[in-house]
Amino acid sequence: QVQLQESGPGLVKPAQTLSLACTVSGGSITTNYYSWVWIRQPPGKGLEWVGAIAYDGSLDYSPSLKSRTSISRDTSKNQFTLQLSSVTPEDTALYYCTRQETWYGRPFYDYWGQGTQVTVYS
Repeated sequence: QVQLQESGPGLVKPAQTLSLACTVSGGSITTNYYSWVWIRQPPGKGLEWVGAIAYDGSLDYSPSLKSRTSISRDTSKNQFTLQLSSVTPEDTALYYCTRQETWYGRPFYDYWGQGTQVTVYS
């Protein structure tokens, strides 16, 4: 059973960098052909795909967030991280990490973390 657990500060000030980590157990983040994804949900809104790091280390970012987003991984810890710079209150959201499979060109998210609330406040 794959488990994902988000960690990081719940409060961030505007213009600072949001940093979250996702620790994975029960499976390796280097296993073919999964991607490891960050998704967020602002209050009262739908899910927003933020970015991903694939099993081979390749990266993909949401075009709308690309200039502020950095995803990396530590394979020794089986962990991947999200950094979102220059945050504003619009970045306030519940942040999830999840595992993605792709079947016939469509993404499927089969395991999720419980989510961590990040609030940007001044």
